[in-house]
Amino acid sequence: MARTLIYSLALAALLAGTAAFAAGGGMEGSARDSVNVPAVTMFLIFVMGTLGITYWAANRTRTAKDFYTAGGGITGLQNGLAIAGDYMSAASFLGITAAVYANGYDGLIYAIGFLVGWPIIMFLMSERLRNLGKYTFADVASYRFRQTPMRALAAFGSLSVVILYLIAQMVGAGSLIETLFGLRYEWAVAIVGALMIAYVSFGGMLATTWVQVTKAVLLLAGTTFMAIAVMYKAGFSFDKLFAMAVEKHPDGIEMMYSGGFVSDPISAISLGIALMFGTAGLPHILMRFFTVPDSQEARKSVFYATGFIGFFYILAFIIGVGAVAFVLGNGSYFGADGNMIGGSNMPAVHLSHALGGDLFLGFISAVAFATILAVVSGLTLAGASAISHDIYANVVNKGASEDKEMRVSRIATAVLGVVAILLGIAFQNQNIAFVVALAFTIAASANFPVLIMSMYWKDMTTRGAVIGGWLGLASAVVMVFFGPTVWSEIMGMGDPLVPYKFPALFTVAIAFAGIWFFSITDKSEASQREREDFEAQFVRSQTGIGAEGASAH
Repeated sequence: MARTLIYSLALAALLAGTAAFAAGGGMEGSARDSVNVPAVTMFLIFVMGTLGITYWAANRTRTAKDFYTAGGGITGLQNGLAIAGDYMSAASFLGITAAVYANGYDGLIYAIGFLVGWPIIMFLMSERLRNLGKYTFADVASYRFRQTPMRALAAFGSLSVVILYLIAQMVGAGSLIETLFGLRYEWAVAIVGALMIAYVSFGGMLATTWVQVTKAVLLLAGTTFMAIAVMYKAGFSFDKLFAMAVEKHPDGIEMMYSGGFVSDPISAISLGIALMFGTAGLPHILMRFFTVPDSQEARKSVFYATGFIGFFYILAFIIGVGAVAFVLGNGSYFGADGNMIGGSNMPAVHLSHALGGDLFLGFISAVAFATILAVVSGLTLAGASAISHDIYANVVNKGASEDKEMRVSRIATAVLGVVAILLGIAFQNQNIAFVVALAFTIAASANFPVLIMSMYWKDMTTRGAVIGGWLGLASAVVMVFFGPTVWSEIMGMGDPLVPYKFPALFTVAIAFAGIWFFSITDKSEASQREREDFEAQFVRSQTGIGAEGASAH
């Protein structure tokens, strides 16, 4: 009954959106004059295909292990593609190309920062996560510590990152679909939310995985074609491409130099730390390492994911430069006010039209929509897992049956979906740059230090982890709030009290210092046992003995 209701909601939202497309309803205020038929067609094909995947996965999702980790049966290559699909968000596809379009070579700082986190995950974390954890990274962080305070911290950090990330994705989804398809913003956000609830509630990790794999393949294929088309128009000469871009860019040759995007070394280092350690602390990424059968496949997952993501960022740079060369100055893509139609994040989308007309624009539009759906599905599953597994099953109702835990997870999925829709609508006209900054800063400051220290430092105690983690989280929220984006730009309160948009250099240091100090000063009897238990944890993290089917301590 519940399954039928969810599918009915998803299909109702889909049909309502289709009716709005067909009728041209909701096009008021849209930048487009007519419905892009190829875009709508490919959008419908993708949505129906992914609902089919969800139905197939729902019939194979019977246990908690199936729901959270797809039964642990995903191969390294499949998981690598899924991780890439989960990580290459709309911010990556649209945001990085737009950053290169606007700032030239400096736009690469985002791509490099996002990518550098992966060697840390590959060499320091992936195998230990797989050997020590069960369903969420909180299983690892709390392995030899007191469950209630550790899981509460991990769950709160996860939910904070998930909700903030969801806001950014939902606002991006609404704006993108509103611009490309001529659909009202509220309808666009509601469709994404309904589909997200359907994918996660009944398909679980298996459906989410294959939605992410499908999206990754489509995105890599689309961006590869775009990059080849850009190079074709430039005679397959980078010199010619860069010369064309320099000629059109308002900064001229300066676009090919670094140093203008961040104003000082501290800002550059802080931004790099936020992106690097934030990547290694994202709960929806860390959760994927429990879907493979063993630690060897976990490391393979990161190897493949790093390759796919690195290849994608190279393409994104070419596409960004291509947008300068072939979109900038073309009046078809700019309004009467001189601003780009659809906003500053649309260079890649307009480039697709310049290269391949409406048909290719339709394909890239559908891929962009798939990108958002795949990411929000992974985020929602991570949030639901934090509520059902970490809080409900291990804190509120210890020893709860799998059936009860899965029921709570599905309820949490629906609640998160509704919250995401409401917040997406509420933040429609808000500057959401601080949301992304805060999400990565929290992941870097609260999740990563606790997780990495729990795996590598034998003297860490529950007291140190909890106080240090909360200090990192609180300092991240406070410093972003009093920073340039929120305090100055959004609230208009004058000069910021914290001069850095990404204060991760300071908040991460606060978290590590707090963990160290409050651990070494902890002389309690419980802390001595926690230190002694490190040896058993270390053996399991290296060998995987006891990992299969065993819960954390």
